[in-house]
Amino acid sequence: IASPIGMHYQQGKLAIEHGVHVHFNKTMTTTVDEADDLIELARQRGVKLVASPGEMLRPLHQEVRRLVLDGALGTLTWAVTGAAFGRYHEEESVRHGNDLLSSINPAWYFRRPGGGPLYDMTVYGLHALTGILGPGKRVTAFSGVRIHEREFRGEMLPCDMDDNTLMVLDFGDTFYAFVYGVAAGHLLSMERWIIFGTKGVINGGMLNGQPIDYHGRELAEAEGGNAILPHVVGPHRSIQEAHVYEDIMQLVDWIREDKPTIVTAEHARHVIEIFDAAYRSAQTGQAQTLRTTFELIS
Repeated sequence: IASPIGMHYQQGKLAIEHGVHVHFNKTMTTTVDEADDLIELARQRGVKLVASPGEMLRPLHQEVRRLVLDGALGTLTWAVTGAAFGRYHEEESVRHGNDLLSSINPAWYFRRPGGGPLYDMTVYGLHALTGILGPGKRVTAFSGVRIHEREFRGEMLPCDMDDNTLMVLDFGDTFYAFVYGVAAGHLLSMERWIIFGTKGVINGGMLNGQPIDYHGRELAEAEGGNAILPHVVGPHRSIQEAHVYEDIMQLVDWIREDKPTIVTAEHARHVIEIFDAAYRSAQTGQAQTLRTTFELIS
């Protein structure tokens, strides 16, 4: 399912009710209750669910998790991840042609339900961060609409979905992460995420300024991180969004070989709950306790 995110719940439910295995190309749903419903229905119908993004399939993230568990950063102190819309969607190449497949209006990215940078972009870094560090426990946030109108090919697009959300995610024991999804602007020195501790910092592929060694590092540095995903081989290295192909193949392997994937709906649900709770926190002015969890890879 690769339709606009606000349609994923209804379309996913319809597929599950018909006994069809489902891959969701991020994000699976927009609320934790919707995610609960799909996961329970899939359990009842014997349907397999894979929900992008499969960030913990990346050897770098698996190695970072090992380093953190082995104490390379000492006592963890705080972390950060996030993303910004900018004008990325208005300027994509698929939106400036003259036919249906190359003049796609991006309006839904800025509208309810399912729009906004959290579901669309921050989801990647937060999947990685929670995959490395484990589930969060509480969320507090500010959130709202900063840009109320966007221009696309001479048309003004109204924006009613929150595009400026800044939150603090509490992992417990006074260890916090700053998570953002904003209309524009990003931390210049940050890769997709940073983790700090009493012995230093991991920023993407660097530990205290030195490259982290992991399986496939040289190929990743030469061709990009997607090149070392398990199924991204040969001509698949040249396709756009190869990580989406990888997540789809995780479902294919599960169906054909009964090989469960670490790209789980439960992990996706937890990240969705963090976003859901952030919006509730912003509305109520109160921290929100998270009720979901997921199993980490070994």
